[in-house]
Amino acid sequence: MTIRYTRDHEYISVEGDTGTIGITDYAQAQLGDVVFVELPEVGKTLAKGQEAAVVESVKAASEVFAPVSGEVVAVNGELESAPGTVNEDAAGRGWFVKLRLKDPAELDGLMTEAQYAEYVSSIS
Repeated sequence: MTIRYTRDHEYISVEGDTGTIGITDYAQAQLGDVVFVELPEVGKTLAKGQEAAVVESVKAASEVFAPVSGEVVAVNGELESAPGTVNEDAAGRGWFVKLRLKDPAELDGLMTEAQYAEYVSSIS
């Protein structure tokens, strides 16, 4: 499994040709209590950097961007009735979208876990 991160605090966890996208623990902590999640339709094609989902908290609404290009093959419908799952387990049960990767080479432009940790410590 490969995990990569964006400067906008999304993660993508890749197994085979499928990536699971969500927001990092840092992002959910900054947002506060998540009260609503809007997910895309299965089958939608997303370009790298395009809005993949919307997450609303008691503090703000924020877009979740696709770290790579691909086709939506699954969404976490559980978040519609239990959006707080994002706060409880951002990197696990709180995932948003699964994408079939169009170009795995796009992962090379994302940060590794160590690079992301360094980035977060530089902005905290």
